[in-house]
Amino acid sequence: MLWVILMTSLPLLVCADPGSRLLATGGASTIEGAAGGGIIPWAVMAGYGTREQWGGDVFATRVDTRDYRLDATGVSVSYANRVELSFARQRLNIDALAKAAGLPESSLNQDIFSAKFRLFGDLVYDRLPQVALGLQHKRQTNFFIPDAVGARRDADTEAYLAASRLYLGAALGYNLLATGTLRYSRANETGLLGFGGDRRNSHSVLKEGSLAVFLNPRWIVGMEYRQKPDNLSFSGESDWKDVFVGYFPSKRVAMIAAWSDLGEIATLDDQSGLYLSLQLSY
Repeated sequence: MLWVILMTSLPLLVCADPGSRLLATGGASTIEGAAGGGIIPWAVMAGYGTREQWGGDVFATRVDTRDYRLDATGVSVSYANRVELSFARQRLNIDALAKAAGLPESSLNQDIFSAKFRLFGDLVYDRLPQVALGLQHKRQTNFFIPDAVGARRDADTEAYLAASRLYLGAALGYNLLATGTLRYSRANETGLLGFGGDRRNSHSVLKEGSLAVFLNPRWIVGMEYRQKPDNLSFSGESDWKDVFVGYFPSKRVAMIAAWSDLGEIATLDDQSGLYLSLQLSY
């Protein structure tokens, strides 16, 4: 499944106009499908389309920690650098936990349908930062384990407000990209463990942020932070952090590598490991 999406999209990528936006200003694809970093969305739109142009991405991502492996694939489309629609499918392999606890299933799965709308501003050319409103409808597709540990529902919709700005020459002469995001959510482990819980069932306002430096037009390094709600009493839910490097050899291709610190996930501590993502853009 990871490569079927990518390979079937190659004819479209070859024929597409890559647009006139600056290289890497479409960001990468997050694990939830929206354009941004690896674990948080930015206010940018997927692909490189401007004004009346279409753009978008297809991607495949793997995050491998000591005890878990997350695979995410998806596709996004944007129009006029104004609106973005995306779909992502996630599969979290929990084989180590399933064997230790005698669980009947060895994975947690989720589908995510997203929309993002640029409200005002521009990433580079306006005095105001680019600000976007995002909506994500998430559906956990095998609810037995989340239900057993106290999750209240298998589907939910959350919202976020992201502001991004590219500061030219601001980091010792290098371009600096800064993003701040507020998310309104009650998703447990982004929704893979359902939504709401026995400790808290209401939505929380969660803070997210990213800083990235363009070493040159093709290489970018940065860090991300994502706050988590901690709704379930059976296990703590840690905030997520990563440091990443991105390579954009052209507007068609992006490759992202990161070291992710995910903390405690479903009773297992110190979950950190390698994040790898391949994205094709049009």
